[in-house]
Amino acid sequence: MPSNVQGGKAFGLLKEQQRSKLEEINKEYLEDQKYRDEEDLPEKLEGLKNKYSEFDLNDQGEIDMMGLKRMMEKLGVPKTHLELKKMIVEVTGGSSSNTIDYRDFVKMMLGKRSAVLKLVLVFEDKANGAACKPDGPPPKRDISSLP
Repeated sequence: MPSNVQGGKAFGLLKEQQRSKLEEINKEYLEDQKYRDEEDLPEKLEGLKNKYSEFDLNDQGEIDMMGLKRMMEKLGVPKTHLELKKMIVEVTGGSSSNTIDYRDFVKMMLGKRSAVLKLVLVFEDKANGAACKPDGPPPKRDISSLP
């Protein structure tokens, strides 16, 4: 087998490694006394893990400026470079080099402190959770029902 495999298989392995790393961190939170009163903690952590890995573009286990930019655009709230920098500092407390690692991300999402990123993500979840549109094709209408 060639050692320079490219494409799907290598990417799948990378994603798998990343997921198991995030799983380990999730376990820490599940065992942490500080979060034992948190409602539906396992489900919340699973959701956060999925959302996080969706935007960890370089698969280094951290969301960088481009990942955050893409996240905001996908959520329909594009931000400037400066706003993104502020958001990263807000989440990390200024400790990291322009990236958000998973621990900071979870701490932000479960914590009491309000951060722009948290507000956007919570809002997006609520918007997606409320299914306003009925499924399937629209009901048949006849001429008499038209205004």
